[in-house]
Amino acid sequence: MPDVARGAEVAEGAELADDVSVAHAAVIEDGVRVGAGTRIGAGAVIRAGTEIGERCLIEEHAVLGKRPRLRPGSSAAGGELGGLVLEADVTVCCGAILYAGAAVGAAAIIGDQSQLRERAKIGARSVLGRASSIDFDAHVGAHVLIQTGVYVTGGSIVEDHVFLGPGVLTTNDNAMGRHPRGAPLLGPVFRRACRVGGGAVLVPGVTIGEEAFVAAGALVTRDVGNREVVMGVPAKVVRRVSDEDLIEQWA
Repeated sequence: MPDVARGAEVAEGAELADDVSVAHAAVIEDGVRVGAGTRIGAGAVIRAGTEIGERCLIEEHAVLGKRPRLRPGSSAAGGELGGLVLEADVTVCCGAILYAGAAVGAAAIIGDQSQLRERAKIGARSVLGRASSIDFDAHVGAHVLIQTGVYVTGGSIVEDHVFLGPGVLTTNDNAMGRHPRGAPLLGPVFRRACRVGGGAVLVPGVTIGEEAFVAAGALVTRDVGNREVVMGVPAKVVRRVSDEDLIEQWA
């Protein structure tokens, strides 16, 4: 039998493996499935349709499977959302909010008070830092390190082994809302193993090339080529990443 603390609420239609533990005041709704060895902290809320893999850790006051509340005509609107899916060994830290329709790869860590929006994906062994946000329809690969206070805008693509420093800010709408309904939003593309320093700002639609390096505080207004090092406002190429600094030397 699952170990359910007094004061927790588990709906009859939820499926919990025998060795799941549920702490005081947690709420688990109908249709939730929780894998063996998972621990759910006090005050956590698991909404209907969420699937949690084996050996996950859901810390205090996290909310899993939240449904979005959108204004009429919001660019985030899409079709019917499925449930949130967490693969094995995922950690969701205190106060994080993960939306319905999102997916989290094995052994990823979702930091305190962070947000993963609907239809967003984050790959295996990636880390989302405290108070960072992955917006709707953004795709983050495996072994990605996203530091504190980062905003990855809707529609962005972040490939494997990317590093985003604290406070990196991305944008996807050149018109800032003054465009025809249905016009596509252009999130940045971060190619494999690129690195972006703290406080950098990226305008809509730019691509940061494979193994490129964007210095802290840069304003990126145009594409950055593979292995280019850029810095400044606006960012300009100053040199190339050396062979000794490639990801293969540090993995």
